[in-house]
Amino acid sequence: MAVRTKSAKDRPSYRCTGCGWTTAKWLGRCPECQAWGTVEEYGAPAVRTTAAGRVSTAALPIGQVDGRQATARTTGVDELDRVLGGGLVPGAVVLLAGEPGVGKSTLLLDVAAKASDEQHRTLYVTGEESASQVRLRADRINALHDHLYLAAETDLSAVLGHLDAVKPSLLVLDSVQTVASPEIDGAPGGMAQVREVAGALIRVSKERGMSTILVGHVTKDGSIAGPRLLEHLVDVVLSFEGDRHARLRLVRGVKNRYGTTDEVGCFELHDEGITGLADPSGLFLTRRAEAVPGTCLTVTLEGKRPLVAEVQALTVDSQIPSPRRTTSGLETSRVSMMLAVLEQRGRITAIGKRDIYSATVGGVKLTEPAADLAIALALASAASDTPLPKNLVAIGEVGLAGEVRRVTGVQRRLAEAYRLGFTHALVPSDPGKIPPGMKVTEVADIGEALRVLPRGRPKASDRAADRAAEKALD
Repeated sequence: MAVRTKSAKDRPSYRCTGCGWTTAKWLGRCPECQAWGTVEEYGAPAVRTTAAGRVSTAALPIGQVDGRQATARTTGVDELDRVLGGGLVPGAVVLLAGEPGVGKSTLLLDVAAKASDEQHRTLYVTGEESASQVRLRADRINALHDHLYLAAETDLSAVLGHLDAVKPSLLVLDSVQTVASPEIDGAPGGMAQVREVAGALIRVSKERGMSTILVGHVTKDGSIAGPRLLEHLVDVVLSFEGDRHARLRLVRGVKNRYGTTDEVGCFELHDEGITGLADPSGLFLTRRAEAVPGTCLTVTLEGKRPLVAEVQALTVDSQIPSPRRTTSGLETSRVSMMLAVLEQRGRITAIGKRDIYSATVGGVKLTEPAADLAIALALASAASDTPLPKNLVAIGEVGLAGEVRRVTGVQRRLAEAYRLGFTHALVPSDPGKIPPGMKVTEVADIGEALRVLPRGRPKASDRAADRAAEKALD
């Protein structure tokens, strides 16, 4: 007797209530979202096929497509336009992500006010604050405009209703994790909810030619919260970075369908709001009357923008068997590497047994290898208590063999340093075109670079004692 097998309609199916992942058998933990106890049985989906239907718009030769519809419109904030590639394109969806308190809402409220005019309305929807709270922030940063509309909603259907009533050219949603659809199971911020809310707003934006900016949360490791599909659906992904204890804020382009991702926008956060910085190098420098041991300047590239930054180092006698290694704004691994190179290739033996503190000025983070030479010189200057020559910048990557390697954009870095008044630079070999009037010294290894340290200079304590003695004699 033949045994009847279950057909596809008879076999049960299981679905995760959190992310919507489906499977043919029950599991205690969802492999997609790693949630426990969310896989439940539901009816087997019917097998369907899609037949050809009527097209909404006939296909045209690419040369006949009107490209004027993708012309960017300025946001009123130059630094944000720089990152976006000129401004907001009609129908574009932008995802702006950043840590709590970094200034996302402040920046976008300023953008919403400056982008509003008689022909272009802006709708600002907040799901994290009340309308009165947003109004108080608008008063503080002077972001009031007659064509800027404000709504506090957490329901997707209500947000779509506001779009029908206001008909804005720009929608700002703060944030996508706080809005939920009643037709989808799961709490707001879940994978299924985020996917549904983002998908609905993207469809509306494309249909109406409305620009949309979505605010996104980040996880503990700094990545964008929610399904990875969200980053694939949107047109532009921006990362808003900055230390909450510093004034500097950076907007980086992670993905941009309408421009490059090489540009970086610089902003300064203060009590009156947030303003763009066309020339932010002054935040990363400390102007002094005379040189101080343990400091060295370098030029880092943030995207295509060169920024002059200062590296500081301090070495003191250690009181514990294992000396401290503390960094701020620098990668600990690169500082440890420079210490090893100085001790082995630069013949500086006393530095390994001392407490070492290294940091940057102004909250800037130096992660590119081009800052290696400046870090090494700052550590060597601090160890010998000898200041480097004034108006000196150091650019180059240092290898484990002590060699100084070439880096990209040396000409742009030197031009920026010369514009700010620095007349001497240490660079790898073959730097290219040099600004007229700037002295450039090519170094092949760390030994040649250490020769810029003056020999036989008295220590800082001795110089202070000499000045005190001269003052007493006077």
